[in-house]
Amino acid sequence: MAQSDSDKPPEINYLKEAAQLQYNWIAMAGLVGFALLSASALPLILGAGIELMYLSVLPNNQRFQRLVRSWKYEDEKRQSDLRLAALFQEIPPEMRQRYSDLDKVCRRIRDNYARLSSMSQIFARQTEDKLQGLLQSYLRLLHSAWQHREYLRTTDLRNVERELDQLQRTIESGTARLQEINTRRIDILKKRIDKFTKIRENCEVIDAQCAAVEDVLGLIRDQSVSMRDPQQVSDHLEGLVRDVEQTEETVRQVEDIFGNIPDINGITDEMASSPTSSSDVSDSGREAAARNRTRN
Repeated sequence: MAQSDSDKPPEINYLKEAAQLQYNWIAMAGLVGFALLSASALPLILGAGIELMYLSVLPNNQRFQRLVRSWKYEDEKRQSDLRLAALFQEIPPEMRQRYSDLDKVCRRIRDNYARLSSMSQIFARQTEDKLQGLLQSYLRLLHSAWQHREYLRTTDLRNVERELDQLQRTIESGTARLQEINTRRIDILKKRIDKFTKIRENCEVIDAQCAAVEDVLGLIRDQSVSMRDPQQVSDHLEGLVRDVEQTEETVRQVEDIFGNIPDINGITDEMASSPTSSSDVSDSGREAAARNRTRN
């Protein structure tokens, strides 16, 4: 699956990995202990020389580098599995059932692939990686769909629109300070309405993509029963992977756009710390700010 720049693994510091090896620490502790018992600094000097040679050779050894990469891969895979398990536990039971049903479809595809000739097992292994990636993406999309629905369910768009309309009609009233605050509130309410619209559209896209994954994998399962050309199935999966990646990227873009919308509490906090006299803000303005603070 495609990764954003922030998702790419960091560069591995092989020197640091070599220095942090458990056996290296044991050897160094042994030398320190021997130096204390012998009441001589010679073991420490010899140990420092050996350590320098060790750190100059081992980090550049290709076998050691491959070993470290395998450790990192296993650790990243374990962390990814834990995150996916947490996502699975958060979604509602009906979504868990959808994921379990799709997992059964993937297992059936794997079973049908296992009956292929040895020449076709190369495509089978490629398909296994794609199926696993699709299952993980499908779970992330289900979780995003659940989050989107929760936001839509708990946000009263009509109430936000009514408040925006009221502010726009009364923006010219009150002091200059109150007008400035209400102008900023209008801007925030417009962003909230825009966010609601985008999330509603995004939710429809996610639902359609989840249904597409289910349909295509169901078709591949049917085709795998009498499979003759595994490359054709691999091509189907490749196209599906690209579609899912595009949908996930769309979800990330919407989340990034609305991730830093200022909260209305910022305005009320600024009002509290402003050197302007409290008489500059009318009672109605303070009441409206309090209502917004409670609501948000």
